[in-house]
Amino acid sequence: MRSKRAVLLVFAGIDAALIAASMIFGLSGGLAAVAAPRTEGSVMSWYYMPRTDGVQPEPEEAFKFVYDYGAYSAGDPNEKIIYLTFDEGYENGYTAGILDTLKKHNVRAAFFVVGHYVKTNPELVLRMAAEGHLVCNHSANHKDMAAMEDFDEFKKEITDLEDAYYELTGKSMPKFFRPPEGKFSERSLKYAQRLGYTTVFWSFAYKDWLNNAQPDPETAFKTIISRTHPGEVALLHATSKTNAQILDRVLAEWEKMGYSFKSLKYLVRSYDPPGTA
Repeated sequence: MRSKRAVLLVFAGIDAALIAASMIFGLSGGLAAVAAPRTEGSVMSWYYMPRTDGVQPEPEEAFKFVYDYGAYSAGDPNEKIIYLTFDEGYENGYTAGILDTLKKHNVRAAFFVVGHYVKTNPELVLRMAAEGHLVCNHSANHKDMAAMEDFDEFKKEITDLEDAYYELTGKSMPKFFRPPEGKFSERSLKYAQRLGYTTVFWSFAYKDWLNNAQPDPETAFKTIISRTHPGEVALLHATSKTNAQILDRVLAEWEKMGYSFKSLKYLVRSYDPPGTA
């Protein structure tokens, strides 16, 4: 989830060439310094280079170590399956309509929520769970989990949300974790795994999180459909007016393209991350 205060640079949603250039050239226009070797505490932000040829995109080579810790960013690249996920940092008035659309298409999604969301929108969280969606862990307070050195501090961010969810629903929260702002480190991956969690990134996202600069519905639809690929873990923000407007059409088009929809539980049962089989 991208908060109102923070914006994650994701290659899927911003011109890849511009971002790539900014990584190579410093503000002065000269070559930037070569990145230091990765350490356990090195903080990174998840991204990938989008494709429009129907082939699953791959993350940066330097990011592939995440799979050593049981993380997922996509499913089987040969299966026409989409794993639909939503990030929910706050309620913007669109979740009920999104749930209506998912119900219409008999699609089960995963909603990654924070503590504030559970406490202020209990009826929506209960509805998500009742209608078969996974309500998953996005941390209690949307802190930078990747930078946390203390395991107990990391654990509290996870378990405080677990406790709030259990208090509301009487059920244990599914063990899927999406790090706030897509930030991760080798240490945070270890900590999540130690707590029994599967870290879930994504293979599709786009710039849908700015409330005052929502993408045009037609452009958004074309972006989503053109970047569709087998095994896709799609990240959408439920705070997006555009997403709410076009979701019915997107789901119908995906169905027309021969895609089916599966739960993250199916993903971890049916597919091993690259290099871990």
